[in-house]
Amino acid sequence: MAFSTRYFKSQRLELLAWLLALALLCWPVARAWAAAEEATAAPPSGPQLNVERADNALWLSAHFDFALPAVVEDALLKGIPIYFVAQADVVRQRWYWFTRTVASAQRRVRLAYHPLTRRWRLSSGVPGAADAAPGLTLTQNFDSLPEAMAAVRRISHWKIADVAGLEPGGQYRVQFSFELDTTELPRPLQIGTLGQSDWVLSVSASQSLAEELIR
Repeated sequence: MAFSTRYFKSQRLELLAWLLALALLCWPVARAWAAAEEATAAPPSGPQLNVERADNALWLSAHFDFALPAVVEDALLKGIPIYFVAQADVVRQRWYWFTRTVASAQRRVRLAYHPLTRRWRLSSGVPGAADAAPGLTLTQNFDSLPEAMAAVRRISHWKIADVAGLEPGGQYRVQFSFELDTTELPRPLQIGTLGQSDWVLSVSASQSLAEELIR
């Protein structure tokens, strides 16, 4: 009986040692798989913001990156224009109360593909412009979608606020967002996108304003 007990204890120890060795061998592989999954699920890189002062106004430049979902690209190839909206808010931070928005600017972008010419047209501007409807004043043509998307992902010298509306000594931040606007899609497609994560595309960033920008 004692021999049987020692035998089974020895077998259990050998089994535990074997399982431990197997776990140590599999650990690097599991870490590599986890890292690969994290890299695959990583969100779009945050926008890089740059705010400058000129002509008594604040001007924003931004560069950001995101992948265009396959369903959106498919809609474009079928001749359906896609709209994007950029929003920039200048808010004043107050330790004794909620932040207050002191200036707000919006910029709209329309991307469309023309099958006859096989060219991509990008129109941009601000809502309410009098010389173009619906507020899209600048038009560019591109030979490929990557070229057009490179322009979509970049905003240069965009006026977001007048310095006169800012108080010297105050603490201000710029809150920036950029997203796909599904409200401009044809009505049947709008209904089809409800609850579809493939049609959700949004990036955002926030940055404090340097004191010299508001003096």
